[in-house]
Amino acid sequence: MIKARCCSQATRARKSTHLMKLTVGRGHRAATTVARRLAHVPAAAAGRLRVDDKLKAFVDDELLPGTGVAPSKFWDGLSSILEDMAPRNRALLDRRDELQAQLDAWHRANPGTPDPTAYAALLESSGYLAPAAPPFEVCSQHVDPELALVAGPQLVCPVDNARFIVNAANARWGSLLDAIYGTDVLPGDRAGAYKPERGAAAFGVAHSLLDESFPLEGEATWSDVTALSVAMRDGGAASLQLSLASGGEASLRDGAQFVGFLPGVPTARSVLLGKNGLHVELQVDRSHRIGATHAAGIKDVQVESALSAICDMEDSACTVDAADKIVAYGNWLGLMRGELSVPMSKGGKEVLREMNGDRTWTSAAGPGSVTLPGRALLLCRNVGLHMYTDAVMLGSEEVPEGIVDAMVTAAAAMHDLQGNSRVTNSKTGSVYIVKPKMHGPEEGAFTAELFSRVEGELGLPLHTLKVGVMDEERRTSLNLRQMMAATKERLFFINTGFLDRTGDEIHTSMEAGPMMLKADLKGAPWYSNYEESNVDCGVALKLVGKGQIGKGMWAAPDDMAKMVRDKGAQLAAGASTAWVPSPTAATLHALHYHATSVKEVQGGMAARAAEIASRASSQAAGLMTIPLLPAGGKSLSADAIQRDLDNNAQGLLGYVVRWVGQGVGCSKVPDFDNVQLMEDRATLRISSQHIANWLHHGGVRREPLLEMGYVDDKCGTLP
Repeated sequence: MIKARCCSQATRARKSTHLMKLTVGRGHRAATTVARRLAHVPAAAAGRLRVDDKLKAFVDDELLPGTGVAPSKFWDGLSSILEDMAPRNRALLDRRDELQAQLDAWHRANPGTPDPTAYAALLESSGYLAPAAPPFEVCSQHVDPELALVAGPQLVCPVDNARFIVNAANARWGSLLDAIYGTDVLPGDRAGAYKPERGAAAFGVAHSLLDESFPLEGEATWSDVTALSVAMRDGGAASLQLSLASGGEASLRDGAQFVGFLPGVPTARSVLLGKNGLHVELQVDRSHRIGATHAAGIKDVQVESALSAICDMEDSACTVDAADKIVAYGNWLGLMRGELSVPMSKGGKEVLREMNGDRTWTSAAGPGSVTLPGRALLLCRNVGLHMYTDAVMLGSEEVPEGIVDAMVTAAAAMHDLQGNSRVTNSKTGSVYIVKPKMHGPEEGAFTAELFSRVEGELGLPLHTLKVGVMDEERRTSLNLRQMMAATKERLFFINTGFLDRTGDEIHTSMEAGPMMLKADLKGAPWYSNYEESNVDCGVALKLVGKGQIGKGMWAAPDDMAKMVRDKGAQLAAGASTAWVPSPTAATLHALHYHATSVKEVQGGMAARAAEIASRASSQAAGLMTIPLLPAGGKSLSADAIQRDLDNNAQGLLGYVVRWVGQGVGCSKVPDFDNVQLMEDRATLRISSQHIANWLHHGGVRREPLLEMGYVDDKCGTLP
């Protein structure tokens, strides 16, 4: 059994300096400085490498046993990869700086909104725009159905927090009644002890949702149901019979939605329903305190929720040194072995929270059973090319942290691939690595080659390691087709994200002029074209059926009512998954996938291939439209300017307090309207870039930026 690790208070106390360095400056070097932490790293010899002694002990004694990979093979392989690819990693970062310098110089010479023709010519001549890729289609194979075939929510969680990540792994199923009762989806007071009247109202909402997803014949509704029974037919098939308060009976309008059951006397203990590849379980127990209050004895409505979960080593994690990385790596290893557990106190008792097993029902279709995963399919987000670490040194040089991440992530997943895990993660023999902050197809090709090298050193079949491309950098958005071509054998998702992508939008065009108010950036032409182009590329290049088209995070975790109202639009736009900040949000967002058949939406888009192709050039033009303030912001009031600056500073400071003081890399921070927003390291990026841009173009801000208030939210102060 692998139990949770955590970083020490001493480690957390060092982080304020490093995090502040991360927020300053504009190029990748500023982000890299977070890795330069210790003048001397206690190191153990590992071939040509110098490795932090505790990290080496973790790899040798915990990570590798059971994989068939000897420590010498691992370290020699890592050394060989670093000798070859670390200089090329650095060259790619230098190329970023070179292109940025050209853009800065051009904007200084041509301030304001650029002439579209001249600007496009600059991007093309500089190499910012890559040559068109030859015709191709995504050809990834052995991708699990949670990514390739079934649309559903995707949870993102810091892997260095064991309690959070075990909860995320178990978020495949969630209680709809709890999600309704415990959030603003149901108005009213939800504090304190259980309120039977609120519980009854939660059932009312659940009944309405069941009516929408699983309608009954005739005029019957789920609120009329008083018993759930299963009738067996010849050949072993079963039918669902529902007793009504009127004394009559009803059936599902679509009998095929009845998937499975657990028999009971006199009624079924569990009924499994399905729609659009997702499932809902009605649990029946009249002796339960909740079931006793329901006419049909339903004690809970369990919804298949987070089909996949990203175990994050990047923006939402809190890892700055070898000790922190061991925590993150150790938790990922525990997940891949199915053994990660967290001791907790619940109801005054000590309990051990573990990873859930699979769930099995008797099949309604005939003899046999239906087994569904009890856990989300787990993906791992490694760090980007710009991050360096001194936990491993090549001679006297720090090495790219992402290369180390790739080796450790893959080695840990070998326990799952080889059947050494208590529970199975990938049923198709794949390892899913999300790669963030790549700038253009050259970096995509570099990542694909890195994965090939890792596979070779660890003895894995070619293309075992799959890549999820975060479309969050401007150069990637403008060259997304070429990026997909560079990763076509490994690609399992393309995903948009507002915070990082907007931060890079500001950074890239820093010298052009002052940017719009943050709230207005989503209404600018670049953003709508960014979101639309991402979906169009995924559909046109045949990612559908082989991977996901993803949309970004719902950033207001306490505003679930608004999420239920609004987030379904991402599916109508063609997304097959969208990010959520919590298991509860995953349960509520899953209802959108019942209401919208993503398969039909994407199929309709594919049938309009000519239309998709015809709008590619206009999308590119929209993506190149810089979101500058009209008239340099002269029409903005001082109050509007100050409010935007205050909220930027609030997000930065609120996040830093928890990051440093509590070791939490992702947390809720209230804005000045007291709306709780989910903030992670991407917050630092967009907020710091926005502030820097306005300061750089000083005419916008007529008063000093010194009055940055921090709303007290009881999370303490910086140590």
